[in-house]
Amino acid sequence: MLLGVIADDMTGATDVALMLNRAGMRTVQLIGVPQPGAAMPAADAVVVALKSRTTPVAEALADSLTACDALLAAGARQILFKYCSTFDSTPAGNIGPVADALMERLGTDFAIVCPAFPANGRSIYQGYLFVGAVPLHESSMKDHPLTPMRDSSLVRLMGAQAKGEVGLVDYATVLAGSEAVRARFAALRGQGARYAVTDALTNDDLMTLGRAVADHKLLTGGSGIAMGLPQNFRQAGLLPEREAPARLAAPAGRAGILSGSCSAATRGQIRAALETGYPALKIDPLALAEGRQTAAALADWALSQPADGPFLLYSSDDPAEVAAVQDRLGRERAGSLVEEAFAEIARRLVQGGVTRLLVAGGETSGAVALGLGLRSLEIGPEIDPGVPWTRVAAGPDMVVALKSGNFGAPDFFVKAWGLLS
Repeated sequence: MLLGVIADDMTGATDVALMLNRAGMRTVQLIGVPQPGAAMPAADAVVVALKSRTTPVAEALADSLTACDALLAAGARQILFKYCSTFDSTPAGNIGPVADALMERLGTDFAIVCPAFPANGRSIYQGYLFVGAVPLHESSMKDHPLTPMRDSSLVRLMGAQAKGEVGLVDYATVLAGSEAVRARFAALRGQGARYAVTDALTNDDLMTLGRAVADHKLLTGGSGIAMGLPQNFRQAGLLPEREAPARLAAPAGRAGILSGSCSAATRGQIRAALETGYPALKIDPLALAEGRQTAAALADWALSQPADGPFLLYSSDDPAEVAAVQDRLGRERAGSLVEEAFAEIARRLVQGGVTRLLVAGGETSGAVALGLGLRSLEIGPEIDPGVPWTRVAAGPDMVVALKSGNFGAPDFFVKAWGLLS
């Protein structure tokens, strides 16, 4: 193994695994905390998908360090702590505390902070994170039900939850090339900084940054920063040239969509699926709480739909409706009710012959993967930037696409099936 990745949620893990696979690294995604003594798969890169983005800090630290130890034991030469390109976090963590713990475990004193992903509209300028044309705090992320983002300064966001000073590698420095970036790293370290937020507006910028961090033990950021890493291993003679797959063979069976994300992007994808004529049913958390909806009945409805096309079960709603439900049920209970329902629905769907499953939302994807007992995924073709089809390598015989809520074009739910054979 060359690169070990610790991702703080399921879809983020799939996202970065796709980035590495597309660049010619044989990549396997593991789901959940590695078991002690369990053998790691033979691959150039292994991505460990945790559910640590919104868990208590102590749990996130323990799981991340266990994953790090397993990756190091398998030979990983570099560790990437992967979090969302919208820096989903709270002032208490978990990004800063996990980065601090990994830094200590790896015996290093410096790491970059780079959630940029230009292909999906995430860019960093003068240390401020933009979503499309607006600062993070003006985007729909300001109303995220679990990690509302009310600031756009990555220097402030990281500084509020990590130990030590946070500096900036500005865009002029990035444009000057990787040697200039390395010189800026050295200057920041000399000033006592432990972290450096790095500006990035384009894929070329990410390639520049990738070259500059070739000798770093720890990296932190979104999947975009992984773009430049394979070439470092290739130049060192450790990685051959390979092409990424264009299609994925899928087992015969039914197709379905489960959507728990409340992001604006996913809500648009649901509208497109409804306009296409997909049979759809909305999951109501209040109805789940009162027993008017059950996972069994919802799965039965889905399996009763025509088998020649996908069905859609979704709990996605606009922020005002989500807030109203949370006021009634409490944030934690509302979330757990829906996640538990999706996990049980997924189990029943697979038992009913569903072998092609598209899941939208990080928390939803985590619940479904754990509910189905998925342990590892082989990365397949890209549907949209950051989202591939994957083949289950350990678990039911099926293919799954685990989509971050913010990712994908409006026609994502409609076009994804064309990449399966």
